[in-house]
Amino acid sequence: MSTIDTQSPATVTEAVTTRGRSGAGRTRASRPTGPKGRGPRARKSPLLLVVMIVITVYSLLPLFYLVVNATKTQADLLSSFGLWFGDGFALFQNIGETLTYDNGIYLQWLGNTVLYVVVGAGGATLLATVAGYGMAKFAFPGRRAVFAIVLGAIAIPGTALAVPTFLLFSSVGLTNTPWAIILPSLISPFGMYLVWTYAIDAVPTEVIEAARMDGAGEFRIFFTIALRLLAPGVVTVLLFAVVATWNNYFLPLIMLSDPRLYPLTVGLNQWSAQATGVSAHPIYNLVVTGSLLTIIPIVIAFLFLQRSWQSGLAAGSVKA
Repeated sequence: MSTIDTQSPATVTEAVTTRGRSGAGRTRASRPTGPKGRGPRARKSPLLLVVMIVITVYSLLPLFYLVVNATKTQADLLSSFGLWFGDGFALFQNIGETLTYDNGIYLQWLGNTVLYVVVGAGGATLLATVAGYGMAKFAFPGRRAVFAIVLGAIAIPGTALAVPTFLLFSSVGLTNTPWAIILPSLISPFGMYLVWTYAIDAVPTEVIEAARMDGAGEFRIFFTIALRLLAPGVVTVLLFAVVATWNNYFLPLIMLSDPRLYPLTVGLNQWSAQATGVSAHPIYNLVVTGSLLTIIPIVIAFLFLQRSWQSGLAAGSVKA
């Protein structure tokens, strides 16, 4: 008989427990821990800290410039230091003049931008979600070819397609109409690719098959099950589409000739050109204030959807 057979069960259990505790103790002791045992120590890099501070300042400097100069009158804007406040505080006066200048054309541009974003970016998100989910969960001939086409479309910059799009829309009489901005905005290859890759892991195939066995149709499965599981990814695509449509400049510039159809980006550029033209009428304070008002909705949308956006980007990064 071996030695372990001659020992009682209690003795064996005690020996195993002792060896397990001693081994665990050696394992814990071999890991370097930080203050108060909170985990491994992280090396602090002064160079990395300096780089991050420089990047943060560089990113926030234009916003700081807008906030500071939006509080100045036209005279203070041209005579004072650009990165500090002037003698007076004219923020509310500038906002009032911006909203009422030229019969309130700024509000017209704001309404146009909201229309292009709601219809264009909202439609792009819906189409990208449906297409990405279908590509991820349905097998069909030519799937690899579609994948290659989507990747190729992502690699092509939008400015390269602006002139061909203008010629196409001009031939069918859609230039200088809202459709000239909305229809191109409905196509989002990157959004489709993002939903595609997200849906592969976010929507289990077993759940879809179980719903089918219970008699649910494909549309019901998508809207009641898949869409809820895809919510973080959909929010991420929505944010990208909203920002891209809100900041769209080159396409409206070549498509639209009626100032009443301009979005904010083209309209503010027209104000800036007006201030430096032959019959110059300086309205730089209105340009700066209008630019500040333009970014506020985007900041609000980001802060409102930030939690879902972050979870959407992190999905799939850790496996159980």
